[in-house]
Amino acid sequence: MAEIRQQTAAHWTELLVKHELPAITSMARTLDKFANDDVSSIPQLSQTILHDQALSSCLLRVANTINHASVNRVNTVSRAAIVLGIQAVKNICLTSKILDALLQSKNLLPPVYERLLMLMANAFYAGLLARMMLPDHQEDTKEEVYLAAMLYHIGETAFWSSGSPLCAELIRQASALPQAEFSQYCREETGINFAELSASLARTWNLGELLVKALDQPQSRTLEMQTISLANQLSAAIHTPPPNKAAFNKLLQDIARLMKIEPRQLKERIKQCRDLALNMLHSYGADVLQSHIRALPTDADFVNLATPVQPLNRDSAVLQLMQQLQQLAMRRGNISELLSAMLQQSAAIFAFDNCAFWILSADKSRLESRSAYDSAGAPNTARRSVSIVPAQNLFSLVVTQAQAVLVNDATQPQWRKYVDEQTESLLQRGAMALTAVKIHDKVIGVISAQRLQQRNSIDEDDYRQFCFLCDQLNMCLSLNAAR
Repeated sequence: MAEIRQQTAAHWTELLVKHELPAITSMARTLDKFANDDVSSIPQLSQTILHDQALSSCLLRVANTINHASVNRVNTVSRAAIVLGIQAVKNICLTSKILDALLQSKNLLPPVYERLLMLMANAFYAGLLARMMLPDHQEDTKEEVYLAAMLYHIGETAFWSSGSPLCAELIRQASALPQAEFSQYCREETGINFAELSASLARTWNLGELLVKALDQPQSRTLEMQTISLANQLSAAIHTPPPNKAAFNKLLQDIARLMKIEPRQLKERIKQCRDLALNMLHSYGADVLQSHIRALPTDADFVNLATPVQPLNRDSAVLQLMQQLQQLAMRRGNISELLSAMLQQSAAIFAFDNCAFWILSADKSRLESRSAYDSAGAPNTARRSVSIVPAQNLFSLVVTQAQAVLVNDATQPQWRKYVDEQTESLLQRGAMALTAVKIHDKVIGVISAQRLQQRNSIDEDDYRQFCFLCDQLNMCLSLNAAR
């Protein structure tokens, strides 16, 4: 593992271009030979495409999907190039090869493959949304913006498709950490920034000046740059709605303002764009991505994660948290959202001084704290680690037996052999409840709930309700994993 850590973007680019994604490299180089000149390039490009039967068939299917309003069906490659324009044909060819190459990635762990599918679907949808957001621009500009928006995150997408041993370790943190923290974690572990890798691939494959500029100068406020950024934000927000509905509505308002239309009109165009995306994915033979092209979120998809401070009725607060977990599961919220809701709300409801999630390391030798909250709902970003192999302690007991424990007095005989130096330091003579976090029957980590003051015990009723909520969390995590 050590030899593949801390590689540069150049190293990763060479690996992906030459060894992992040679089909994309070959297609990008082939298309680069043809100028964006319909008159001189169409015959030569058409002849090149005809040599690839699968690509020819795909081009005709996509052309007829795009050109569905026309009475005349497109039956030849040259006709497709004339009807759509050479830039659109080049984009279709490149999109086809990208989808095909990435979907054929082999030997990927299920969670890695699922993340790859999500990123691919979001990217494809972002490209179409960006194109939709520029209705009055010339076709060549629309095509350039489509490609730039679709490939804006190509670095991360290509990384997950590589099957690198690092993927197995990083994917564990993808669901446990917020996106910003996860990106930083990936940079620390791999030595690369996914945006830098995207820019490097864009230059190597000569994917267009607009894409390179969007990656190198993200602060640019040109209309095209704003469109690329907003389209990617919208695609991601539709797939995984933010907890705050107001934030999503503001995104829609910003896009509507950019397009100089009303938000209700924008929503109708997004619905039409989704229909087109579903049909086009079928034409590309990428039906597996269709489930990730989701409809606009409804009110039920937005979950208010505000921390209830000193709830008037504890039973009501517990019920409210159960409903939030269920809502998150129904809209396929990621593990990070479910855990954050559970930890933050539980700390407030039960007045825990600290409520934390500890993730099981890849080699299952230790637990690492990834997120924690206090009773006021404030996050604790301190990183801690507890060894569980070969150590025998409270944490290892919970992991091996996959059950909860309550320790109000660590000096009691039944706990003495489980309180080592690590756990004694964490207990601080207070009380601690520990419960396993499971997806189906597989333990992925532990939740700890603490009261740090001596003699401030956790009573049986609090412990029972806390365990009930943890069971609800595990059920929601398993439900998400089964989809």
